[in-house]
Amino acid sequence: MQTPASRITQRNLDSARRTRADRRQLAAFAVAAFLIALFLAIPRHLSAQSDEKAGSQTASNPATTDKDRTDLSLTVYNSNTALVRDVRQVQLRSGTFPLRFEGVSASINPVTVHFRSLTDPSKLNIVEQNYEYDLLDPQKLLKKYVGREVTLVRAESEINTTRYVETKALLLSDNEAPVWKIGDEIVTGIPTDNYKFPDLPGNLYSQPTLIWTLDNRGPASQKIEASYLTEGLNWNADYVLTISRDDKFADLNGWVTLVNNSGVAYDNANLQLVAGKLHQVLPRPRMMASAGLAMTDAKAAPPQFEQENFNEYHLYSLERKTSIENNESKQISLLSGTQVPVEKFLLTEGSRYYYRSSNIGEAITQSVKVYYRFKNSQQNNLGIPLPAGTVRVYQADSRGGTQFVGEDNIEHTPKDETVRINTGDAFDVVCDRKQLDYKRISSDVFELEYQITLRNHKDAPVTVEVREPLGGDWDVLNSNMKWTKLDSTTLGFEVPVDKGGNSTLTYKVRVKW
Repeated sequence: MQTPASRITQRNLDSARRTRADRRQLAAFAVAAFLIALFLAIPRHLSAQSDEKAGSQTASNPATTDKDRTDLSLTVYNSNTALVRDVRQVQLRSGTFPLRFEGVSASINPVTVHFRSLTDPSKLNIVEQNYEYDLLDPQKLLKKYVGREVTLVRAESEINTTRYVETKALLLSDNEAPVWKIGDEIVTGIPTDNYKFPDLPGNLYSQPTLIWTLDNRGPASQKIEASYLTEGLNWNADYVLTISRDDKFADLNGWVTLVNNSGVAYDNANLQLVAGKLHQVLPRPRMMASAGLAMTDAKAAPPQFEQENFNEYHLYSLERKTSIENNESKQISLLSGTQVPVEKFLLTEGSRYYYRSSNIGEAITQSVKVYYRFKNSQQNNLGIPLPAGTVRVYQADSRGGTQFVGEDNIEHTPKDETVRINTGDAFDVVCDRKQLDYKRISSDVFELEYQITLRNHKDAPVTVEVREPLGGDWDVLNSNMKWTKLDSTTLGFEVPVDKGGNSTLTYKVRVKW
C-alpha cells in the first residue's frame, strides 16, 4: 500500500517523464519542419536551374512570333493568292544560328519566301531555310512515339463511381492501329480513353513555322522583313444596284468581300487588292466563296479605297488598317454612286447553229431576257474601274418596300465602258421563232428565211432588241423591218410591240460557209 509520500513521488516522476516526452516531441517537430523546408527548397533551386537552362536554350535558338510584329501588309489578288509582308523587331545573337519564324500561313508557298534585314541587310544573311508544316495533332503525336513509352488511361466504372487506371506501355507500331508491349505481352485492340505523353517531340509544331539558319555579323536588335505568297486568301466584289420605280436611275454600292482560309489570322494589317487576271505558272483552284450576306440597304458608308493603275492591273488600297481572322469573311465598302442613269431593255437572241440546217416545222418558244445597262463614267457619278463580281438588283415596289429582282456577274470593267446586267426573263413578253424556208444553193451556200413573232401582254408598249448570230459570209436578202449589221457575226433588229399587241419580224439571209 502506497503512502501519501510515495504517491507524491510517483506523481513527480510521471510529470518528469511527460516533460521529457514533450521535449522529444518538440525536437522531432523541429527536425521535421527543417527537413520539409529543405525538401521544398530543393525543387525551387532545381526549377531555377531549369528556367536558367531553358532561357539559355531560348537565347541560343531564338524564335519570333506575331508579338514581335511592327508592321503587316496584305496584297490580295482575286485568284486565291495573296502577298504577305511581315515586319518584326527581333533579338539576334552573333554568328550562325537557327531562327524560328512562327505565325506564317498554313497555305504558304515556301519557294516564294523572301527574307531581309531592314536594319543592316549587308550583315545578316540566310544560310539555309526550312518550312516546318508537320503540325501537331493526336494521330501524328502517337506516331512520333513509336518505340517509346506511353501511359494508357482507361476508365473503370463501379457502383456510382468511376476510377481511372493507368498502364505503362511501349508503343511498338501505329499503322492501322497501335500495337503495344505491356510487360512481356504484345497487346492490340486495348480499349483506351486517352493517352499521356511525357513530352512534346521536337519535330512537331503547333503552328506552321519557317526556320532560317542565319549568319549575323550585325547588331543584336534588328528589324527583319519576311514576304511570301500564300493561297487561301481571296476577294471579290459584290454590288447592290437599286433601281428607281420608273427604271430611269439607280444607286450603285460596291463592296469588297474578303475571305481568309489561309490557316492564320492577320491583325491590324495594311490591305491592298489587285483586280485583273494574274498569270501564274501552276494552275491554282479558284475559291468559290460567297459572302452569304443580304445587302438590301443601298446607302453604303463612304468609299474607303484609293484606286490606282498598277502595271496592267488596278490596285485598290484601303486607307485604314483592318484585321481578318482565319476562316472569316469580311466586307468593306468599295464605292458608292447615286442617281446613275440606267436603261432597261428586252433582248432575245438566236443560236448560230440555226443557219446550218433545216428546221422547218412548228414554231419554237424563245426567251426574252430583261437587262439593265449603264455607262461607268464620271458624268454618271461613277468612273472608277469596277472589279469583277456579282451585281444584285433591287427595286422599290408600290408599297415602298424594296424587292430583289435578279443578279448577274460582271467582268472587270474599265471606266467609260458599259455594264450590262441580266436580271431574268420577261414574264409578259413572249417570243416564237419559226423557220419559213431553207434552200441549199451549192455545197457551201444556203438561203434561210425566219419569222419571229413577239407578243406583249403588258399594259405599256415595249421595244425588243433581236440579235441573230450569223457565221461565215452572209447577206440580208430581204426584211420587213430595218436591220443593222452590229458586227461581222451579228444581225440586229429593234422590234416595237404595242401594249396587248404583237409584232412579226420576217427576214431572209444568204450564208456562205
